[in-house]
Amino acid sequence: MRISRVLALTLALVMIASIAFAGPSYDRIMKDKKIRIGVMTDSIPGAFFNDKGEWGGFDYDVATELAKRLGVEIERVKVNNKTRIAFIQQGRIDASVANMTHTREREKSIDFSITYFFDGQKVLAKSGKYKTLADMKDKKIATMQGTTSEINVKRALKALGVADPAAHVISFQKESECFQALQMGRVAGWSTDATILLGYASKTPGQFELVGDFLSDEPYGIGLPQNDSQLRNSVNAALQDMWRDGTYMTIYNKWYGADTPFAMPMSGSIELWP
Repeated sequence: MRISRVLALTLALVMIASIAFAGPSYDRIMKDKKIRIGVMTDSIPGAFFNDKGEWGGFDYDVATELAKRLGVEIERVKVNNKTRIAFIQQGRIDASVANMTHTREREKSIDFSITYFFDGQKVLAKSGKYKTLADMKDKKIATMQGTTSEINVKRALKALGVADPAAHVISFQKESECFQALQMGRVAGWSTDATILLGYASKTPGQFELVGDFLSDEPYGIGLPQNDSQLRNSVNAALQDMWRDGTYMTIYNKWYGADTPFAMPMSGSIELWP
């Protein structure tokens, strides 16, 4: 009986500790004065390491400004296409600013902020070789594993009459691997978000170009833990304030302005509330 009571007490203490640890992310962030944000490392110009080994990019700057507006320090955690959602679910990060398209399917796993970036999926190919995706429907196309780009390009190929789209798509874990496959001629094209493609194309000016129409719209949201409305509301408020006071466009023009290698006109606006 004594052993049973001790065991019961131990289990109760463990449960209490677990509940305390599993409290809302917002409360812990405010208590610790630190937010852990997942950021990519090879997504040009979203978040990447330059030739000097310096980490930077549009998402990098947005994440930095977000922490500043929340009044806390930032701990940047390296993520990729597979870990940017998993790390949120596992409690290893509090937010993911990692060029992630907001989809209903992903909402089953995590929550999202309002849209903070507007992109669309296209195809990158060698300059002058192809005009549309239809021109390369019998070729191999590179994309990234576990992304909306992978789904969209297969859907587009199917619409073009390709019997087995999966057989024509080679999925890689990293964007840099996709670009390398394109450079080496292993694939005829690489399909993902246009801004990412522009970033890599800028590495070798004139050699590659975007072809065809957009395959999809890609609204980016900041990934957040489920069931933490206070954190989501605070992130949304920070994004809206960044838009209102011009900070957002300052960051945007730094990376996508007309005088940058990744020039892309702003195609939307952040949702504002009274």
